[in-house]
Amino acid sequence: METNKKKSKGKKVLLAFLLAVLVAGGIIAYRYYERYFAPNVTDSEQYLYVPTGSTIDSVIHNLAINNIVKDTATFRWAATKMEYPSRVKAGKYRLTPGMNNRALINMLGGGLQEPVKLRFQNVRLKSDFAALVASQLEPDSAIVMQLFYDETLAHKYGFNTDNFYSMFIPNTYELYWNTSAPDFFERMHSEYEKFWTEERRAKASDLNLTPIQVSILASIVRGEALHNDEMPAIAGLYLNRLRKGMLLQADPTVIFATNDFTIRRVLNKHLSTDSPYNTYLYKGLPPGPINMPSIAAIDGVLNYKKHNYLYMCAKDDFSGYHNFAQTVSEHLVNARKFQQALNERNIKK
Repeated sequence: METNKKKSKGKKVLLAFLLAVLVAGGIIAYRYYERYFAPNVTDSEQYLYVPTGSTIDSVIHNLAINNIVKDTATFRWAATKMEYPSRVKAGKYRLTPGMNNRALINMLGGGLQEPVKLRFQNVRLKSDFAALVASQLEPDSAIVMQLFYDETLAHKYGFNTDNFYSMFIPNTYELYWNTSAPDFFERMHSEYEKFWTEERRAKASDLNLTPIQVSILASIVRGEALHNDEMPAIAGLYLNRLRKGMLLQADPTVIFATNDFTIRRVLNKHLSTDSPYNTYLYKGLPPGPINMPSIAAIDGVLNYKKHNYLYMCAKDDFSGYHNFAQTVSEHLVNARKFQQALNERNIKK
C-alpha cells in the first residue's frame, strides 16, 4: 500500500517536473518567436532611411521616433544576436507591414535597398536641380551646388563652371538613395558619354559646334519653343544668325540675365542688362546653358531645319508657335501684331 503511494507521489513529481519543463520550454519558444518571427513592423512608414554613418543606436532611434516597429527591445536583441551592429548599411529600405525582426534585419544587414528612380527634365536653374536631387537622394542640396562650382571637378569631365550644367541629360535614372554627390556626378558623366554617340558628335562637328555648344544653343531653343515640333526651325534660325555673325537676340537669355522669370514681355529696360548671357549685347553663344536643355532640344539643334529665316516672333494667337521672317520689314509686321495682342490682353511686363 505504501509502495503504491510512493509510486503515485513519484508520478506526480515527474508530471510536475515535465509540466514545468514544458512551460519553461513554451516560454522560451515564445520569447524566441517573439524576438525573431513575430510581426513587428507597423504600417506607419513605407520606407526606412538609414543615413550614411549610422550606428545600431541611431537606427533604433529612427525606428522608435517614426513608430516603425512595435517593440524596439526585441529588435535590438535580435539585431545583436544576428551581428547587425557590425554591418549597418546606409540606404532606402522598403518596409512591409507585419515584417518580423529576422526579415527586417536580414534586409538591412544585407543592404537590400530599393533603387530610387530619379527623373528630371524642364529644370531651369542649377539651384532648382540641386533641390530636386536632394529631395530624392541623400546628399544635401548645398553639397550638390558646391560641386557645380568646383573648377577641378568640372575640368576633370571636360567642362568649366559656367557650362558644367550641360553635362546633365534629362531622363529617368535608377540610383541608390545613399549615392554620394561625387558618385552622382560621376554617374551623370557616364550617362552624358553614352548620350553623345558618334553619330551625335559627328552632327555637332558638321555644325562647327562642340557638344557643349550644342547644349547651350539647345537651352535657348528650349527657352523659345513651347512645342517640340518647332524646335528644328528655331534652331535653324539661330544657326543662320551665328553663321552671319549676327547677335542672337534671344529673349530667354535676357530673362536669364535679369534673373526675373516672371517677365512675360521683354522691354527695352531689360535689353540693356549687362551680362554675358544677354545676347542682345554680346555676340555668339552665352558662356553656359540658360536652362537644362531637353533631349528634344538637343536633337532639334543637331537635326535643324534648313531655311533662310533670320527673325521670328510669337504668333498673336498665343498658340505657342512663331511667325518666321527673312527680312526686318517682314519681322516688324509680325512683331506689331503680337505687341497689339499683348496690349489687348493688358500684358505690360
